[in-house]
Amino acid sequence: MGKRSAVFPAAPHALYAEHGYSPAIRANGLLFVSGQVGARSDGTPEPDLADEVALAFANLTAVLAGAGCTPADVVDVQIFTTDPEAVLPLLFAHHPAYWGDAPLPALTATGVTWLAGFRFELKVVARLPDNGETA
Repeated sequence: MGKRSAVFPAAPHALYAEHGYSPAIRANGLLFVSGQVGARSDGTPEPDLADEVALAFANLTAVLAGAGCTPADVVDVQIFTTDPEAVLPLLFAHHPAYWGDAPLPALTATGVTWLAGFRFELKVVARLPDNGETA
């Protein structure tokens, strides 16, 4: 396997540098995206839950774009939330349209007790355009 190839969005928020991780890594024709939260540019969460979820998806879109991908390239989604009863209805009302045409990606949703001040996080795996290692 070759070296890791990191992907960054055009305007990364502060959490990547603050906590020392890459937004995404390209490997073997796939893009492994770190968990995306509703972080503002300074790394703080959006106070409104709906805005936090929307910003997490916007942050995901920016990371995908950094690799030349779109939400339609996502094949697997993992959702983490500290408040499933509030987040999941909100999520399921809007998320299918985000991914594009069917079939939708595989999805796992998990309730957790801690997300460093956030209530929602999503982690995805996407296929890279033309099964390439670099964008």
